[in-house]
Amino acid sequence: MLEKLNLKVKLSRAEYERELDRLPNKLHLLGYQVYTQKRPVVMVFEGWDAAGKGGAIKRLTEKLDPRGYVVHPIAAPQGDDKERHYLYRFWRRLPEAGQIALFDRSWYGRVLVERVEGFCSTEAWQRSYSEINQFEKQMVDFGTIIFKFWVHIGQQEQLRRFKEREGSGYKSWKLTDEDWRNRGKWEDYEQAVEDMLLKTSTRNAPWTIVEGNDKLYARIKVLKTVVEKLEKEI
Repeated sequence: MLEKLNLKVKLSRAEYERELDRLPNKLHLLGYQVYTQKRPVVMVFEGWDAAGKGGAIKRLTEKLDPRGYVVHPIAAPQGDDKERHYLYRFWRRLPEAGQIALFDRSWYGRVLVERVEGFCSTEAWQRSYSEINQFEKQMVDFGTIIFKFWVHIGQQEQLRRFKEREGSGYKSWKLTDEDWRNRGKWEDYEQAVEDMLLKTSTRNAPWTIVEGNDKLYARIKVLKTVVEKLEKEI
């Protein structure tokens, strides 16, 4: 599935600026409708390290009312979260009616990093596909609007971005030893992503795969997807 993506797609700076002026303004109005209609919205962002998830989230939230959304950066579970079922920490972070919650990484860590790194048993991560599908179905049945984005970049593009971060004073903090180690397991992660997309892209909560080699194109694709679906739903 991932091999068939056209990662050469690009957007000109002029077109990007036009869309960046138009789409966030629409999203601002839609965010108000989310509030007035009391619809909870969940946005999940997954993707390779340095794929541009943070940049996409930043453009999405720039013109939203800051009282109407929250961004959850998800790392390894700690404390009570570590001792309970893996979905527990996400249940308690789900948005109230009329609010938007954005997850920078999510419950899909169960079938990605936890699978590849051996942080849970094979039986546990295989069982989690159906658990996640049911979890998302319950959200949709409640009235939640769900977006799921996989931001995909090529191996060489990731290497270029890693080296750019390494040589940049204000971006170097983003690059860790773990990022380099994960890169060494690219094929294992790629297979885990393929399985995830196949088994958890449902009618209720489909995945949107974002071609991310060109950051401008990726950001606008995310914005368009959100605007078009919200217009349809509300």
